[in-house]
Amino acid sequence: MRKLQILGIACLALILAAATRAQGTTGVNNAELKGGYAFTFNGMTTGGSGGSTPFAAVGRFTSDGAGNLTNGVLDTNGVGVPEKLINQAFTGTYSIGADNRGAMNLNIPGGGKLAFVMMANGTAKFVEIDASGGNGTVGSGSMEKADTTAYSTARIVGDYAFGVAGFDLSNNRTAIAGRITANGAGTFTSGAADANQSGTFTTLNVFASSYIVTDTSSGRGMLNLPPLAGGIPQNLNFVFYVVNSGKIFAMESDSPTPATPLLNGAFLQQQTPLGGFSNASLNGGMVMYLTGRVGSGCGNNTGAAPNVIAGLLTSNATGALTLTYDQNCGGAVTSVTALAGTSTVDAGGRTAIHLGGSYLVAYLVSSNQAFFVVPDNSVLFGFGDPQTATPLTNTAVSGTYACLTTVPATLGVTIFSGEFTANGATPSGSITGIEDIGAPSGASSGVSVNSAYSISSTPTNGRGTFTGSVGGGNAIVYVVSPSKFVLVSTTDSYPALLMFEH
Repeated sequence: MRKLQILGIACLALILAAATRAQGTTGVNNAELKGGYAFTFNGMTTGGSGGSTPFAAVGRFTSDGAGNLTNGVLDTNGVGVPEKLINQAFTGTYSIGADNRGAMNLNIPGGGKLAFVMMANGTAKFVEIDASGGNGTVGSGSMEKADTTAYSTARIVGDYAFGVAGFDLSNNRTAIAGRITANGAGTFTSGAADANQSGTFTTLNVFASSYIVTDTSSGRGMLNLPPLAGGIPQNLNFVFYVVNSGKIFAMESDSPTPATPLLNGAFLQQQTPLGGFSNASLNGGMVMYLTGRVGSGCGNNTGAAPNVIAGLLTSNATGALTLTYDQNCGGAVTSVTALAGTSTVDAGGRTAIHLGGSYLVAYLVSSNQAFFVVPDNSVLFGFGDPQTATPLTNTAVSGTYACLTTVPATLGVTIFSGEFTANGATPSGSITGIEDIGAPSGASSGVSVNSAYSISSTPTNGRGTFTGSVGGGNAIVYVVSPSKFVLVSTTDSYPALLMFEH
């Protein structure tokens, strides 16, 4: 999704061809991608000197189910003219093989080549594969089916929780989580948010802002938020694309600077209980997964390193909770079991959580589902999903899954999408997969991986181990449900979270 040198373009054509061959019989499953889609992408651009700058994109397209993309529109943001496209029209082509892995070519300035994998619900998880020789853009994203009847300002109405995160030009991290009420006429009210800008934590209890769907044919719109983070004096301007009336993908349209981050994320309609949220809204298990970035000296890295956490938060509906989690900060691994704490939930869904000497904030989307932001120096940010309230063991991980590396925090993270099959066997299960990897040095397509796994319902429901090459080595798994689980590596010095979904 950026302008490349002529030599790089020639190499990338060969890469895409290799990716297509690796799918087996091409085009046989093109009908899996059909209709209107909205998409979001987070990544970074590298120029070959070892450094990187933030890059993001949001947009929409129509797929005909036969290998063609039409009516595409996208906005990108990054550094320099090649990276920043505004309301850019595009077309494209794609091919999906028998194993549900696909290759996509976007006809945009500079070109855009993607590898993706289809899920059963029509969602596609993708990575960019057109970097080579240390130059280009790498990252990951999601394409989701869009409801074209929701392409209007009037359909964005009610209570929404939101979360956005990103980096400035110095690769300092900012994350914001909050909630807001839309009146269906372009005004947000009753806003509350918590922001962490490079370790500076700010809470804003009341604010108002505006939004509008500017193009009812594409679902493209604009929204404005007031200054939410310490050190950012200006309003935050976002371009968004409607997925449906309950979800929009939003990307900051302000040009990134050394003090202004490039933020990207989502707004999700809250399922607010009658009378508002309360401690009763935390009433079971929630699998949470967070990503941050440490500036230096984390684990085995002397420079910047990712900091990732996955865990199970268990609440009793009266404000008491426990957290079991596994953390990998640049290769330094920590496991904590049954850390006791308390929560306080207000009517709008803002949740203050105290665990030992730690503090974090969540904004509830629904019961046991929330955006998280942590006031730490690595700016941990992420999401939590309600865990199925049944014992989860090896049999819960069975069948075919699409997998995606979540947002990379630094260069060095292995970024891939892929198709995996798990057998659900007890006491030791087996999972095999094919990955398509995007990297600054060049793409690797059709990479075979496999692992053995063992998952228990006690003492932590759905927690287990992976041993093998899935996730780059040994890993800890937290199962959300038989259709979703998350993996955090215990051996990778440049870790990311791996999301597996049916």
